[in-house]
Amino acid sequence: MNTDFEAVRLENPDGTSPVLLICEHASNHFPPQFNGLGLSQKVQESHVAWDPGAYAVMQRMGEILDAKMISGGVSRLIYDCNRPPEAVDAVPVKSEIYDVPGNRELSVDAYMARVSQCYTPFHKQVAQAISWAKVPPVLVTIHSFTPVYFGEQRATEIGILHDEDSRLADAMLAHAEQMSAMKIERNEPYGPEDGVTYTLQRHGIEHKLLNVMIEVRNDLIKTEAQQDDMAQLLSDMVQRALNTLDEISAGEAS
Repeated sequence: MNTDFEAVRLENPDGTSPVLLICEHASNHFPPQFNGLGLSQKVQESHVAWDPGAYAVMQRMGEILDAKMISGGVSRLIYDCNRPPEAVDAVPVKSEIYDVPGNRELSVDAYMARVSQCYTPFHKQVAQAISWAKVPPVLVTIHSFTPVYFGEQRATEIGILHDEDSRLADAMLAHAEQMSAMKIERNEPYGPEDGVTYTLQRHGIEHKLLNVMIEVRNDLIKTEAQQDDMAQLLSDMVQRALNTLDEISAGEAS
């Protein structure tokens, strides 16, 4: 049985922007050997399997900024590339209200196969993109979240998330109110305490690179027009924040 599949995609490798766009939960693809993890088609297409709309927004941002893009090629239920192998939810047995039968009672060998097939190539690609960059990259990860979680409505529309390095998030949030009437909040609907900042920690903080994680409520990016508008807003926010940080650096240097 063929066990090969594309776990990671690199797009626009010659992009001129310092921004490196990353979308860990871009796909709800279940390679045939996983038999859909025993999930119905409806669940495989739902938010528990991927981040609906996030990949499309990332692609449009890549075009606007001329940025390199890295995205995951399989469902996060097979392996969540925004989690280290030791995380209990890297291969979840339950996601929100849904049991994941195909992840139950995995042998150590089966678990480590997921790590080597998904986690390792994904983070190797990110590490290579950083090491080959001519200027220090700016890491921007793109995610989406469901408007209703465990039966509760979420008011947040855009979340600007960070771990201990808040430089880019601070600069984006400083301009947010002027740029949009949307409800844009810091570390919502998740934060570092929820274990969602692994990619930022491993590749951003470890290398002292500017980094931020953006979460968009997925009902706001259902259509192509919505995705275009959101990509333009987020690109403008990132670019304005970077301009502000450059001005601050120039002022400190003088």
